[in-house]
Amino acid sequence: MSDDVLVDRDGSVATVTFNRPRMRNAISLAMWTEIARVTHDLGKDDEIRGVIYRGAGRQAFASGADISEFEEQRKDTASAQRYGAQTEAAYAAIRQCPKPTVAMIFGYCMGGAMGIAMACDLRFAAEGSRFGIPAAKLSIVYPSSAVGQLVDLVGPAYAKDILYSARTVDDREALAMGFIQRLVPADDLEGATLEYLRGIAANAPLSVHGSKVTVDLYLEGLDDERRGRIRALARTASESQDYKEGTRAFLEKRPPRFQGR
Repeated sequence: MSDDVLVDRDGSVATVTFNRPRMRNAISLAMWTEIARVTHDLGKDDEIRGVIYRGAGRQAFASGADISEFEEQRKDTASAQRYGAQTEAAYAAIRQCPKPTVAMIFGYCMGGAMGIAMACDLRFAAEGSRFGIPAAKLSIVYPSSAVGQLVDLVGPAYAKDILYSARTVDDREALAMGFIQRLVPADDLEGATLEYLRGIAANAPLSVHGSKVTVDLYLEGLDDERRGRIRALARTASESQDYKEGTRAFLEKRPPRFQGR
């Protein structure tokens, strides 16, 4: 595992940290690859029920891709396409992670880091955070999948505003437009995020996973095949040991102990 991408486990919650604080956690090509790898691993870990993504320290979630690499790693069409494939693989791994994911944002969240944040299910931010996609200042067209997520979060007009202007959005505006779901004092962010995911971890994993898949399939457009997948998830949950445990716990007036089966 790279020292630039760290994974810490606290019970049922894992934290993935972008660990380059001297560079505002700018994401190198090697880090994009590592982010995809560790996310796949956490998705398969039955002990983990929620994942936090964050930057080291409080200066930045991440300042975006490491532009100092671009002269070598994006020097022509072929290398730019290879680079884009690696970033998209990281975004896709987070989007497709079967566990709930939260971007915990201190400070700057810019460029490619916005793609990571948008790939997460939720975004919790500290007061004073800043957001932006400066692709228009680099003659880069932002990836279509990430643009689609931006549109889903803030609507087409705000998405065009952010992309056309390449401006920096402050914390209050990001909350008002729906980009972030929580805005809390910086000293409270770590505790609030961990407490939230621990609460999710106490819920029935089959239900949480089914909800995540249902929302994602709805956004893709419900056809017969996708409706069938949703019905299968609901059937699995209703036939599970956790369903029986939830019912017993309710009748016995005690907290349920869900096992994910």
